Amino acid sequence: MANSEQRLQSVLATLEQCRTVLSKDARPETAKLVSLAILQLRMELNQVADQDLRALCDALTPVAGSLDRSHDPKSPHGQHRGAVGVLKLVK
Repeated sequence: MANSEQRLQSVLATLEQCRTVLSKDARPETAKLVSLAILQLRMELNQVADQDLRALCDALTPVAGSLDRSHDPKSPHGQHRGAVGVLKLVK
C-alpha cells in the first residue's frame, strides 16, 4: 500500500509541474482541468469523501456572498461580481 501511495504522490508532483507550465504558457483552461485532477487525487490520498467537499463548498458559499457585498457599494445590492471566487462542487 505504501508503494502505491508513493507512486500517487509522484504523479501528484508531476501534475503540479504540468499545471505550472500550463499556467506560464497562458493555457488557463487546460491548467484548470489539471487542477481538477490534482484535487481529485489529493482527495483520494487524504481520504476526503465527496460529501465532505460538498459540505465545505456549501459552508463557503454564504461567506463568499457576504464578502462580495462589502466590496462594491455602488452596485444595486452591494454585490461585485468576480471579486471573490466561490468554490462550488458540481458533479
